[in-house]
Amino acid sequence: MDTIYWLAVATVVIVLFFDYTNGFHDAANIVATVIASRAMTPIQAVCIVGFFEFMGPLLGGTAVANTIGKFVDLSSLDKQTAILILFCGLLGAIVWNLATWWLGIPSSSSHALVGGVAGAVVAAAGSQFVIWGWTPLMQEGKLLGVMKVLVSL
Repeated sequence: MDTIYWLAVATVVIVLFFDYTNGFHDAANIVATVIASRAMTPIQAVCIVGFFEFMGPLLGGTAVANTIGKFVDLSSLDKQTAILILFCGLLGAIVWNLATWWLGIPSSSSHALVGGVAGAVVAAAGSQFVIWGWTPLMQEGKLLGVMKVLVSL
């Protein structure tokens, strides 16, 4: 089989693993307050959070995923390099998620993903492949690229 095919398969597996780490990393932050305040039992909190985490993209849309998908442009790179860069960025985000979870440090998995992918792109291809969003913000007042994520911080 083709190298690009196996890289794509490995990247999909890594995306699923990132999604798993995102789930257990962020779910603890979501349920902690209601469990600690004894407003809900742990079972009630996990059931409600699980249901609404699943329903969120179905009811609320995929605006966050669309934003994250638009802050790098790797279209001018060869396919193998582009997939490998995304793979490495995802690995960075997973390592950050696991490290902050292990140490009990609150952090955002979405911001870990942005930092991991942007860092991998800059390290492998250069900063010109990251859509930083400075110019549209200064000239037109539009939030694009990484700037859109930074403003939400």
